[in-house]
Amino acid sequence: MIPTNRAQQDVSTSAHDRVYRALRARIMYGEMAPGEALTLRGIGKEFDVSMTPARESVRRLVAEGALFLSTSGRVSTPELSNERLEELAALRALIEVELASRALPRAHMALIERLVAINNTVSEAVARRDAVGYIRANLEFHRTLYLRAQAPAMLAMAETVWLQLGPTMRALYGRLRRTEPPTQHRLIIAALKAGDEPGLRLAVRSDVTQGLRLLAS
Repeated sequence: MIPTNRAQQDVSTSAHDRVYRALRARIMYGEMAPGEALTLRGIGKEFDVSMTPARESVRRLVAEGALFLSTSGRVSTPELSNERLEELAALRALIEVELASRALPRAHMALIERLVAINNTVSEAVARRDAVGYIRANLEFHRTLYLRAQAPAMLAMAETVWLQLGPTMRALYGRLRRTEPPTQHRLIIAALKAGDEPGLRLAVRSDVTQGLRLLAS
């Protein structure tokens, strides 16, 4: 039976979505270094897709700021200037502090216990010096809290910032040579338990900006 145009389109869309999601996760969780190059041919070979879904995935990630397209057509992960780092740190402080504040009224014990468990995973990744595991668990900690804010548009904005920062966060981890989990996570959990909104806002702001500003200094 000859596939219809609609069926062909569905297959192409499915391939594009699969490649896009895989590359997006790879970038967000720091599996790629700043300035690392990609080619459409390489993407197509790795994911066993044609050039069309590879090109569409790259186009979408370029639009989100996760990839950089040079005037010569070279595609790479972004290498962020100090000014750009400061801007993204300021965005994290604005968006994520507000998300945490909105989540506080819904921060019941089950959420707090989940955050404690995730923070233990963060600690284990730090002990193993597992940069990717650390970044993944750290973002899971924040996402789990922010989901309780019930502000999907705001959370989507936060995730776009995380996506742009992924490779740089990997570089930051290597530079800091972290041996202890973030102390601010414990302060976030304590503030949630106490219903302390000013303390929560301060702990989140410190957590999301401290490392980035060290890198930009």
